[in-house]
Amino acid sequence: MDPIQTLPPLSSLSSSLLSFLNEKLNADEDLAQAPNRVSELQTQCRDLEQTLINLRSSLESRLLSYASFSDRIGGLFGDVNARLIDLSSLTRSCGSLSGGGEINGRKEQILGQELPALAKEVARVETVRAYAETALKLDALVGDIEDGVSAAINKNRKKNAFPQNSDEMRLLVIKALKNAEDILTSVTKTRPQWSHLVSAVDDRVDRALAILRPQAIADHRALLASLGWPPPLSALTSLDPATRKTTELPNCLFTMQGDRKHQYCENFLALCNLQELQRQRKSRQLEGQNREVALHQPLWAIEELVNPISVASQQHFSKWIEKPEFIFALVYKITRDYVDSMDELLQPLVDEAMLTGYSCREEWISAMVTSLFTYLAKEIFPTYVDQLGEESDTGARLQARISWLHLVDLMIAFDKRIHSLASQSGISISIQEDGNSKKISSLSVFCDRPDWLELWAEIELCDTLEKLKLETDNERNWTMKVPETLLLSGPEDYKSPAISSVFLRRLSLVVERCKILPTISLRSSFIKLVGVPIVHKFLDCSLSRCQEAEGLTALTDNDALIKVANSINAARYFGSVLKEWSEDVFFLEMGLDQADQLGLSFGGNGDIKELIGGSDCGIFEEDITKLENFRKEWVEKISIVVLRGFDARCRDYIKNKRQWQEKSEDGWTVSKSLVEALDYIQGKLSILEEQLNGIDFVGLWRSLAASMDRLIFNGILMSSVKFCDDGVERLGRDLEFLFGVFGAWCLRPEGFFPKVSEGLKLLKMGKKQLEDRSVGGEKWMLETGLRHLTVTEAEKIVNSRVFMI
Repeated sequence: MDPIQTLPPLSSLSSSLLSFLNEKLNADEDLAQAPNRVSELQTQCRDLEQTLINLRSSLESRLLSYASFSDRIGGLFGDVNARLIDLSSLTRSCGSLSGGGEINGRKEQILGQELPALAKEVARVETVRAYAETALKLDALVGDIEDGVSAAINKNRKKNAFPQNSDEMRLLVIKALKNAEDILTSVTKTRPQWSHLVSAVDDRVDRALAILRPQAIADHRALLASLGWPPPLSALTSLDPATRKTTELPNCLFTMQGDRKHQYCENFLALCNLQELQRQRKSRQLEGQNREVALHQPLWAIEELVNPISVASQQHFSKWIEKPEFIFALVYKITRDYVDSMDELLQPLVDEAMLTGYSCREEWISAMVTSLFTYLAKEIFPTYVDQLGEESDTGARLQARISWLHLVDLMIAFDKRIHSLASQSGISISIQEDGNSKKISSLSVFCDRPDWLELWAEIELCDTLEKLKLETDNERNWTMKVPETLLLSGPEDYKSPAISSVFLRRLSLVVERCKILPTISLRSSFIKLVGVPIVHKFLDCSLSRCQEAEGLTALTDNDALIKVANSINAARYFGSVLKEWSEDVFFLEMGLDQADQLGLSFGGNGDIKELIGGSDCGIFEEDITKLENFRKEWVEKISIVVLRGFDARCRDYIKNKRQWQEKSEDGWTVSKSLVEALDYIQGKLSILEEQLNGIDFVGLWRSLAASMDRLIFNGILMSSVKFCDDGVERLGRDLEFLFGVFGAWCLRPEGFFPKVSEGLKLLKMGKKQLEDRSVGGEKWMLETGLRHLTVTEAEKIVNSRVFMI
């Protein structure tokens, strides 16, 4: 029987051994497991001995390598020292001798050839020495990194390993990584020719990091699980978002205390330090290239908080595919309830790790939103797309369209609340392209799926056009004028019918819905797919009404003129609003983005609006042009119709050539055959003045005056008639009444009838003045103020003048 061995005195045992015995031999039944404990301890001792042997072997090999380098460097320095001694002796001998061509030649050889060669050799030796020292330092640091990674893995494989030991070892590895990265950064800047050394070290470090990062993340996940993360979500899944209850989720990040809190903070900090080192490495490796991806990656520690919540949430999301409002309510509640702990607890740790450009609030919100739109892209949208593709049931497709629009409404409302939550950190996200706005928007689901954006735009457009159809079919909307208070600021009265405001209101809703989209390109595409067709629809409706009025009455009826005038007014107001919108930054950005896509470049000088407009980059530029052309075309048509009516009513007046040689009719101050034409033109212009907007009306009457000027000039003054004194007086009175019709809108109406006015001026000249005309020719015409008549026309008018003898 073996003698019973007793334990040594307690005072001779270490604290770690006492802790081990207290844990493993706490009860009598634990004595039966004593042989197993002995076997485990022996195995651990053998492992430690083997590790010690490996370390000793590694140390011996490094010492041998260092000794070899030292011997080589010592030999090089010995050679250099010998040459310096030779140089010194030669210099002394040259100094003790006086004169001699041989000595001078030797001196020149030393200074001109041997000394530069020696300096070059010294520099080469110094480079070799620096390379050797750098290589040894890096080899030692990489060896420490590899040993630390290997030791951390071996410890994590053992059941009795203490987590804090792994954290301490990981911190040592991170410190070695930082020192190695500092050396590599210095080498890259000062010794770019040592690229092979840098590449070799990077390869070994990358292999070590490929093991270290997953292990560090696994340890962080285990620590979170031990803290009770993720929080239980079952208490929230039955809440109706409409009730707006304020039940708070349990927050273990705030409740952890003591060693637990210290351990989590240390683990979080180590993970942040590791990510910062990774960022520095990528930044160095991608020097001179696009480094945005390397410089800002999602925060690993925050991702590890979000991933388990995302997995737990999706178990509930699968039940709410038909009730997506519950999904958005739950995600927003989780995001809101934990966002304060990100600022108060985790942000100081990120700042301590010197992770520049990171906000824990932003990273938390971004990760939560990313998990949401990832689920939407994988589960919700494909289901809705399948429902839209069903052709068997029209009612089902209609319901699918309604569900789609409802989902988009929820996404827009959610993004607005999320933006408000993110803005509390002081981050401006209103006009950030592909930055924060994209990361914290559920509508980012459309960034990678332009086909879904087109589908949404199609549904949105169909829904808008269906609502507009009821408005366009209502005749009252085309006749009832918009109150001036609702029009654009300024003195101009557009006299626009209500239909223009109806279309603009719908278009404004489309613009507001697309403003929440995270990128300029998405907003531009949505406006082109939905907003531009609405403008086209408005233009088509206006054109259709004008063509209908023209086809029924050829615009000879007053009601038809009023109908066309209302359409012109609507187009004028609509185009003015679009121009005003185009000056907004929202649309200017779209124009610049479109210019970038077309490869246009703008200089530093000049107005942005002028540059965009000049390059046809405005989103509504083409539509504004179409509206202007529409107005000009139909104003011109109205002018032509009114001119034809005037021509028809004064045809007898123009064809009567004898009246200009007869006396005036008794009791008539104007020719009887012209009265009806003057009454007609005054009546039409009065109606158009009342119905047409001021700008287009001015253009109309000026165009009409110019056409009437040509009509009367060619029909009377150029028709080879003869004018006596009474005829000239009659023509003067008739033209005075004609000018009076237009006198209500200008001070000198005769200025808008230049040919007729100057022709009358020629006819009124005396016989002697006309006989002297040949003296000056064109010069005489300019001196007498005849600037709109040619010499031929003037000759013909003068020849038609008959003077009584």
